[in-house]
Formats: sequence, C-alpha cells, structure tokens
Amino acid sequence: MKKYTLLLIVSILSCADLFAQGLDYMNKSAFKAGETLTYKLKYGFLTAAEAKLQVLATDIKFDGKPTYHLMAQGSTSGSFDIFYKVRNRYDSYIDQDNYSPFLYTENIRENKYRRNDKARFYQSEKKIVAKKGTFKSPVNQTFDLVSAYYFTRNLDLSGIKVGDKITIHYFLDDEVTPLTIEYFGKETIKTELGRIRCLKFSPSIRPGRVFRKDSRIFLWISDDANRIPVKAQAEVIVGSINMEITSAKGLIKPLETN
Repeated sequence: MKKYTLLLIVSILSCADLFAQGLDYMNKSAFKAGETLTYKLKYGFLTAAEAKLQVLATDIKFDGKPTYHLMAQGSTSGSFDIFYKVRNRYDSYIDQDNYSPFLYTENIRENKYRRNDKARFYQSEKKIVAKKGTFKSPVNQTFDLVSAYYFTRNLDLSGIKVGDKITIHYFLDDEVTPLTIEYFGKETIKTELGRIRCLKFSPSIRPGRVFRKDSRIFLWISDDANRIPVKAQAEVIVGSINMEITSAKGLIKPLETN
C-alpha cells in the first residue's frame, strides 16, 4: 500500500461529503456523542484496511464554547498489515453550535513513516496556525477533513438538484484547498446492514500519487436523518478502492433499511 492510503479512507469519508456551504441547517443535529461508524476498505477483492469514526463526549471548551470531540482511525488488516502496517488517528474539536473546527490533530504511522501535526483554526480571522506557520483562508469557515464531514451532515439538502455543484474550503498538508462536489441523485445501496436509500455525490480530485487525471470518486450518503457515509468507490492509479459500512452504533435515529 502506498504512503497515503489510510489518509484516503478519511478523505473518502470526509471530503466526499463536503457538499455545501450556503445551505440551511436542519432543525436538529444529525449526530450525538456516542456515535460509532465502522468501515472496511477493499482493494480489488481483498480487504485492505478498516476505518472507524466516533463522536466522543468532552468537557473541553474553546473560547468558552462547548465542543464535540471527533475521532477518525484507520489501520491495515490481513496480509496488507504484514507488508505495510498502518495505524493512523485524526482528531478534531468542533463548535457544538455551527460545527466549525477549533483544533485538528493527526498522528500518522505508516510503515516507517511518521507524522504528527496539529492546526488551530481562527475562523473570524480567516487563518489557521499549524506547525509550519500561519495560513490564510479566503473564507470565514474552513475545515479539516474530519470536521468537514460532520458539518455537512447537518445541512438541509431538501432543495438540492441533480447536477448542483457547491464548493467549500479545507486545510490539508499545510494548504487551504477548495473542493467542488457534484450531486448525482438518489440510489438504493445493498450493504451488510441491509438495503439503504442514499444520496450520491462525486467530489473533485487532484491527480498525483494516488489518482489518475481521469479518476473519479463516488460516495453514497444515507438519505435519512443520520446522513452517514454508506459506500464509496475511488479509482486509483492501479485498480480501484471500495469502502463499505459494516457497523453503525449510537445514531441519533435508527438507520432506515429494507
């Protein structure tokens, strides 16, 4: 597995759901403390890795505001764990009211590669302070990969139409990057948890070490009160990667399946 494969898991979970600033919030939050989502990542027919997303209770406050502690973890499994061991963790502390991040940290362990980083977000000042310096953002709401996903779960998508494209900004690898997401409509997806009615999206990507110039990512989000990622497909330079949900616990409402 290549160096940033597990980061790709979080990117699929997070970025592929970044479909909108400028939309209204739903009346109630789509998640609560105690929620745990787990996934398996398949490379071809082989299960290459596992990922987990959690909402943790915390008493930590920033600027006097209560927060949610979000945690994403990824690890290789099976034969992939023998040849290229990965143990990655990403944490984000977000405002309980508007879901914007205050602090993001990452602890990456990929074979012999090590990276520890953190970023403090000052939304009103349009800046992010990280280990390598201070970075300016063109907008007053910038996200990390993890917080972006939870922010967008709470947006009202009742008026979204096929072909709609919306752009937001996120901070990754010491850079503020715009991301455009296109809505493709509704589909029902077969999973280990049952058949789930979903909304389908495709985010823009940057070709490079993982993606080809013509690669696409598709993500299916549950079309219910929870708005959780259900399935993802990513075309990479060699083959394709598929992400599938295996467990969903502590949801705000029971997952709608048939």
